[in-house]
Amino acid sequence: QVQLVESGGGLVQAGGSLRLSCAASLRIGNGNVMGWYRQVPDKERELVATITASMSTKYHDDVKGRFTISRVNARNTVYLQMNRLKPEDTAVYYCRADTPGGTAWGQGTQVTVSS
Repeated sequence: QVQLVESGGGLVQAGGSLRLSCAASLRIGNGNVMGWYRQVPDKERELVATITASMSTKYHDDVKGRFTISRVNARNTVYLQMNRLKPEDTAVYYCRADTPGGTAWGQGTQVTVSS
């Protein structure tokens, strides 16, 4: 089972940027869909962005044009570049890997955007 470790969260002012990284313990090549999700207290975890092995991407409407997901398979790493951050982007961000062997989640990284 692949293990995922997120990093790059923190506190930023509205309008600022952060880049999240997700390092996988195993090769994340063909057949794996990688994604970023986020969750705030008392709400369900929601999809932020996903990227397939062929680099096809999908975004939540609220982040389109501000966030960019990317992956470097040779480094087993997925990134989420977040620009023009808003207070409503505040959440715990989780990395997810959908592999032929199952689904894995990271432990999450906190992103806090101050107004």
